[in-house]
Amino acid sequence: MSKVVVVTGAGGVLCSGFSEFLAAKGNKVALLDLNEAAAKSVADKITASGGTAAAYKCNVLDRDNIEQVHKEILDTFGKCDILINGAGGNNPKCTTAHEEYESGDEDAKDFLTFFNIDQSGFDFVFDLNIKGVLLPSQVFMEDMLGRQGCCVLNISSMNAYRPLTKIPAYSAAKAAVSNFTQWLAVHFAKAGIRINAIAPGFFVTNQNRALLFNEDGTPTARTDKILKATPMGRFGEASELLGAVEWLLDSEKAGFVTGVTIPIDGGFSAYSGV
Repeated sequence: MSKVVVVTGAGGVLCSGFSEFLAAKGNKVALLDLNEAAAKSVADKITASGGTAAAYKCNVLDRDNIEQVHKEILDTFGKCDILINGAGGNNPKCTTAHEEYESGDEDAKDFLTFFNIDQSGFDFVFDLNIKGVLLPSQVFMEDMLGRQGCCVLNISSMNAYRPLTKIPAYSAAKAAVSNFTQWLAVHFAKAGIRINAIAPGFFVTNQNRALLFNEDGTPTARTDKILKATPMGRFGEASELLGAVEWLLDSEKAGFVTGVTIPIDGGFSAYSGV
């Protein structure tokens, strides 16, 4: 049975893949992204392949904007059955230059350290990742009340299990996403709405590419550390997330699954380093 799927952050590498995959299964997909052109490119690809999709410019930190987009989706597709909260990411304004404290960090002026991270930068990253789940959920989950087979999938991260160096706000926010997923699952269990999350390990995306590869395409020292700490010894492929996504969204196969965050990480979260 065709469902209406709403995907935030749909113009990104991972969520565009989810959108294409779910549209190919016969679902109607609403692609939401602040970058409307990116979302439209994915929607056009889906419709060219015979699927049903539409793109919407949406700021997941602006409830009024989300509500307006919601009205447009209701008019086009009907009520939301599945919400994928994929909008998020880090920002250079909250990325420290050093992995660990170095003498003199407290006096730095020309690079970011723990001591001079601007509150606005921290707020932006934290809000994008946790309020970017809260606000769309508040708007679109109203559609799910009193209806069967509805669910929410949040996108957490390995940072929720083991905070990465240099990106404190992103790590803290993704831990909050996993915790909020559990809270929502309990709150809506008797309403019949399942809420789960996936926690991708290391995948190459537009947002992290500069941290993983130098301008000449060679891997950075950070990439070397990541791969040594990933037992499978490689980055994940976006397609390798789809099995877990499909399972968690299936109300028959995963009908008794709610409040979980599934790591998809090549063994990263299981490896002690020894």
